[in-house]
Amino acid sequence: MMSNDRPPHVNPYWAGVTGSCPRCGKGKMFKGLLSVAPKCEACGLDFSFADTGDGPAVFVMMIAGFLIVGVAIYVEIVYQPPYWVHALIFLPFSAIVCIGMLRPTKGLLIALQYYNRAEEGRRTR
Repeated sequence: MMSNDRPPHVNPYWAGVTGSCPRCGKGKMFKGLLSVAPKCEACGLDFSFADTGDGPAVFVMMIAGFLIVGVAIYVEIVYQPPYWVHALIFLPFSAIVCIGMLRPTKGLLIALQYYNRAEEGRRTR
């Protein structure tokens, strides 16, 4: 059952990938490349709950590493270029892919934290 602070029309996946507010879908979640804004400028949602830690980096490294190494192996087997060509192609390609995937992944994890009301575990007495 949805509460009033979470309208059902905001898709958490779309809001996260686009970097928009997970509550209203209108405001921005980021101020800069990876810095999370203090609050949404449209609805005032406080983003202090957002703590993704190293999660986005781990996902990006695993996915991008699998893709880039697969393409590099394919290029090596089919074309057999010198190693400097691999470095010339795949070092910048790796940086572009990793940086390009990091912001949407971080936004997705923050939006899913909000949507699922994920909190830090606590001991109860």
